[in-house]
Amino acid sequence: MTAVRSLQRTVHLACRQLGLDADMRRDLQLAVTGRASMADMTEADLKKVIEALVKRGFKPSFKPGARGRHAPAPRADLRYVHVLWRQLGAAGALKRPDRGGLNAFVRSRFEGKWQSVPIDIDALRDAGQINDVIRALKDMCVRAGISLP
Repeated sequence: MTAVRSLQRTVHLACRQLGLDADMRRDLQLAVTGRASMADMTEADLKKVIEALVKRGFKPSFKPGARGRHAPAPRADLRYVHVLWRQLGAAGALKRPDRGGLNAFVRSRFEGKWQSVPIDIDALRDAGQINDVIRALKDMCVRAGISLP
């Protein structure tokens, strides 16, 4: 999804949250940007509209137009995987301490062992596979001299 489309969806969400109908939304857009239609707006225009909606009481769950953080992993054991990965990154033991690095590690380490490897670590549901990842990360922590939580 493009950034413009994402911002347009946020405007619609905000209007629903504030109880503004389509005519009221267009009036606000016209007053803020000089354009009544979102199709004619730039990304900057849409951000101005969202700022105006925030002033009217809209409470976004994220910073409009910014890439947000991922939601916490759905399982405690997967959250522990992320904790171990962060500790390894903080200790300087990783080339890529970000989420992409963790996903690349899982793919490279377990692609031959498992029948299929998910694109994202948080998609894992098999407890045995998650334990394999935890064991591998704990071994890396021991080699890096990191005390385990």
